[in-house]
Amino acid sequence: MGAKIYVGNLPFSVDQDKLKELFSEFGDITEAVVISDKYSGRSKGFGFVTFAEDAFAQKAIEAMNGKDLEGRPLKVNEAKPMNSE
Repeated sequence: MGAKIYVGNLPFSVDQDKLKELFSEFGDITEAVVISDKYSGRSKGFGFVTFAEDAFAQKAIEAMNGKDLEGRPLKVNEAKPMNSE
């Protein structure tokens, strides 16, 4: 099973390919998704990256959390399941 991380405060210019490219140096990525508004199609400024192994995700969190990307500090941490309350 892979490890999914949350990537927040993304510049709106970042798409799925760019997100995957940004995190690919840390290990094999099985999925990279930028969440977009279902009506406008515009990025909501966050996404998720799923790595093939937990160790890759940990490396990415340590290296990328707080890193500046186009003037915005990234927020990177372990993805939490959505609450269904």
